[in-house]
Amino acid sequence: MIFKAVRDGRPYPDHGYTLKQWADIPPRQVSLNQLVTIKLEMALDRVLADDSTFYGDLFPHVVQWQGELYLEDGLHRALRAALQQRHQIHARVLVLS
Repeated sequence: MIFKAVRDGRPYPDHGYTLKQWADIPPRQVSLNQLVTIKLEMALDRVLADDSTFYGDLFPHVVQWQGELYLEDGLHRALRAALQQRHQIHARVLVLS
């Protein structure tokens, strides 16, 4: 199994973080098998695109809430890492209390 679980939507409250605020969070390593995705579907062309992070953050965004790690943004980067046989990714982790 690549991810811990797959959900449809966010179970946590809206945090209201902007891209600038996300950029202030230093990335850290996260194991793919600890992540719960919040998207059921994704476009295959985004996984295969060479420039998939050109307009976005280089690091995926993860929200830690009630002991779980939810992959909010960067599903295509995480899946690409799994396809490359990597078990961890560097991600920005926002801890919500």
